[in-house]
Amino acid sequence: MNYETIIGLEVHAQLLTRSKMYCGCSADYASAPPNTHVCPVCLGMPGVLPVINRQAIEFTMMTALALNCPISEYTKFDRKNYPYPDLMKGYQISQYDAPIGKKGSLIIDVDGQRKNIGITRVHLEEDVAKLLHRTSPGGEDYSLVDVNRSGVPLMEIVGEPDLRSPEEAQQYLIYLRRILQYLGVSTGNMEEGSFRCDANISVRPSGSTELGAKVEVKNMNSFKAVYLAMEYEAQRQRKAAAEGKRLVQETRGWVEEKGKTVSQRSKEYAHDYRYFPEPDLPPVIIGWDWVEAARKKLPELPEARRDRFIAEYGLTLYDASLLTGSKAMADYFEEGTGVSKDISPKEVSNWFLGEVSRIINASSIDIDGFRKKISPQMLSGLILSSHGTINMAMAKSVLEEMFQTGQTADDIIKERGLSQISDTGELEKIVAEVINSNIQPVADYRSGKETALKFLVGQVMKATRGRANPQLVNEVLKRKLAEGSSS
Repeated sequence: MNYETIIGLEVHAQLLTRSKMYCGCSADYASAPPNTHVCPVCLGMPGVLPVINRQAIEFTMMTALALNCPISEYTKFDRKNYPYPDLMKGYQISQYDAPIGKKGSLIIDVDGQRKNIGITRVHLEEDVAKLLHRTSPGGEDYSLVDVNRSGVPLMEIVGEPDLRSPEEAQQYLIYLRRILQYLGVSTGNMEEGSFRCDANISVRPSGSTELGAKVEVKNMNSFKAVYLAMEYEAQRQRKAAAEGKRLVQETRGWVEEKGKTVSQRSKEYAHDYRYFPEPDLPPVIIGWDWVEAARKKLPELPEARRDRFIAEYGLTLYDASLLTGSKAMADYFEEGTGVSKDISPKEVSNWFLGEVSRIINASSIDIDGFRKKISPQMLSGLILSSHGTINMAMAKSVLEEMFQTGQTADDIIKERGLSQISDTGELEKIVAEVINSNIQPVADYRSGKETALKFLVGQVMKATRGRANPQLVNEVLKRKLAEGSSS
């Protein structure tokens, strides 16, 4: 029997607000010592009163609008009760039946096929504390609690079970993170935990409309991990179904080292979170003016920017898609194209997707890390130099040195004496020496062997330490060889 895979993703994204969701503590906790960004509110002390972070609501509205969700005029916060040790109050202030946005959509592209993925809801809540698990010298296990993360604004985006493969799940996350980064509402960094994903996956016989037992998979901290976990779990469930085994609703964790999911706890029965309206926070009425103000703050989103790059700069769909893969990358490209009218957008694109991307990958940095070494203006200066001052091979070498030293192309070219030899008279002397020193290759060329010319060009380039203009070398060589042949 053939089986169909059904996947729905729940994504949590930390929001880039200065303060926490319900108090004034700094939300920039990543490098802070444990338990230093805390107050009675985020510690969950009795008698304290939370206050709503307005910026967090606005960021959630912007995300919901970017995901084509209508914005709720009335929204409220609820208490979600569960007894985890990282939950300081014994409940989480979240949203239950009145989220900020719902019934939206996100279009993804997989293997050239566009697909619309439904968005169930976009709502706002608070993050929990962090447990650090340790083992004592005596072999006893214990846990420490760092409360710095507790109360950081956390936006949850729940997708419909419209995904049908691990590839689609991976692309959905890539597209969603890209939007959040363009909006500037979240870093979207999975490795640091600011962009986290839980996946619900089940299988069913092809053609069936009934959903099978849903398995929730956790502990996936990269796009690759999501893909591998979904692939493993889909195969595990298909095998169990084919063998007539009963699949149960449960939570499983992805174990990276073993490349498999393992059962964590049964979810045969829905957990009773005992939601009820948060008594210490009033409902929020979102007026039309506020929605329109949030809409005006929306930047040009990835798909629109990609289409503009194609229309305005004459780029291919492939190049434009790569360049708009992140906002920082697209910004760098556009800054580079604006430096000089003598540089074409295609040139900047070729350099960026070629040598620049190679250096970024080899150095394990991102585009922001590259920008710290080489600004868009510096890269454009190098491109201008490659128009005549130095040849392309030398330009690639100069780029490497720019990245290592932070110097401009002009400074490196002057210091190393790399200016391209384009003086015909000077080149004619060098060409004459090469012809006189390579009697056999010269004879081979004159007898019709075109490949001999490449050898002679190489000898000229060697003699000039790569500084000769290759096009001019070819012209002078052919002319000199023709003169010798006729005489």
